[in-house]
Amino acid sequence: MQTSVPSANEQDGQLITTFRGRRLPVSAYLVGYSALIEKFNLNVPLHHEMAAISPKNIRRKEDGWVIYPNAFRSSNSTIDHLVFALKHEGVSFLTLAHVFKKFDKKELEKAAIAKPTSAYIRRLCFFYEWLGNGELYIQAVTAGAYVEAIDTKQQYAAKEYFNEKRFRIRDNIPGTRLFCPTVFKTHKIDEFINLRLSSKAKAIVSSAPRELIARAAAFLLLSDSKASFAIEGEHPPKSRIARWGNVISKAGQIELTTSKLIELQKELIGDDRLVRVGLRDEGGFVGRHDAFGHPEPEHISANAKDLNGLLRGVEHFNSISKILEFHPVLAAACIAFGFVYIHPFEDGNGRIHRFLLHHVLAEFGYTPKEIVFPISSVILDDIARYKDTLEIISRPLLELIEWKSTDRGNIEVQMETSDYYRYFDATAHCEYLFKCIQRSVEKELPEELSFLEHRDEFHREVTEIVDMGERTIDLMLRFLRQGHGVFSKRAREGEFSLLTPSEIERVQDLYIEIFGS
Repeated sequence: MQTSVPSANEQDGQLITTFRGRRLPVSAYLVGYSALIEKFNLNVPLHHEMAAISPKNIRRKEDGWVIYPNAFRSSNSTIDHLVFALKHEGVSFLTLAHVFKKFDKKELEKAAIAKPTSAYIRRLCFFYEWLGNGELYIQAVTAGAYVEAIDTKQQYAAKEYFNEKRFRIRDNIPGTRLFCPTVFKTHKIDEFINLRLSSKAKAIVSSAPRELIARAAAFLLLSDSKASFAIEGEHPPKSRIARWGNVISKAGQIELTTSKLIELQKELIGDDRLVRVGLRDEGGFVGRHDAFGHPEPEHISANAKDLNGLLRGVEHFNSISKILEFHPVLAAACIAFGFVYIHPFEDGNGRIHRFLLHHVLAEFGYTPKEIVFPISSVILDDIARYKDTLEIISRPLLELIEWKSTDRGNIEVQMETSDYYRYFDATAHCEYLFKCIQRSVEKELPEELSFLEHRDEFHREVTEIVDMGERTIDLMLRFLRQGHGVFSKRAREGEFSLLTPSEIERVQDLYIEIFGS
């Protein structure tokens, strides 16, 4: 096993004020994951929050740091920092995977022999083997209560679990070592879960007439279809929008496998003469080219050689998270955003990413069967926040991944990167998706049903004023909506010039009465 020479910070315990460009709110000692990143010079992104210890009796949370008082300080051994990390910072599979590749496993074996019933040491041993580092040369644990692999006071995990007897662990991890993002406990996510948005949506649907729901579903699907293309700056013909609608109709009804995803990509693209269908066989990135044709990446996709393994991991995560009852919204965010970071195709990644949001929510029974949440429409209304959410992972990776440009204007990654896509922190992505669903359930769906009810009433009442066809009434309605209940000069002098001033006034009054101003 490769070992690492202790850094100056570890040798003399010097106080620091900045760490890898992130300023600490007070002078402090690195501890837990930050100390391990420093000790082994790990090529990993800094966590959303890192830990440090003040020499004084200070405890505060600020600027991406959690500062602990001096009483929390112990030795600078790798095991002590790993135990601190599990105890106070939760599980970061990415950082643990990189630590385990660099330190001497005999340290962990000695710790396990010395403290065979320690919950934290048992969890470390379990994670060491779970992450594929081989078997530790220690006896199976025969005493002590079973402990959770993921501490549910710190992070979200599956409701159900497998009992792992070797270390007496309740394996509540919703994925496998091939793919398993993590989600930290936050007040926002707890509040969203307590809103019971799925139940609200189902109650709305069950209380409305079926015919009205069918019309609302058709509109929401069309709106979401158009928005999904608009997110990427495309304005496709109706045939491509129809193909997307057909893909969305499969949400919750297909098996999430690589071959099925390729079928969906082919269905979305249609004409594949100039677009490669299937997994990439070379590097990939999202971004642009400079004036000389050199790549300027905003996101670097997974290595082509890793695609099959990563997508197999996504498939397993989908199956296990459903079996073990991981929360549907958390599962959808992990799977869909994981897919778009992997970016396995040359084209169609963004739309399949948004399909996966619909698919997982439907497959887990979170979405009412009759409708889809117009998530793409909500994304489009606040595209900046969507891009900010994507960049939470993409931007740090740009600084870590070594690559070179190719003669074809593509990129070639010069290092191993698969763990970056397997084990990212999906907390912010889950908060974002919940926010989109909340708006869909509490605003978009009720407003669409309300509009359809009012539209039908308007249609009935307006024919009492003047007889006209449905298309003409709908055109009238569009003008009135645009004018907040008042006909424009163009409408008065053009399409509705045959109406009398009295009829114009009565129609406007009717609109205000039914729809409000």
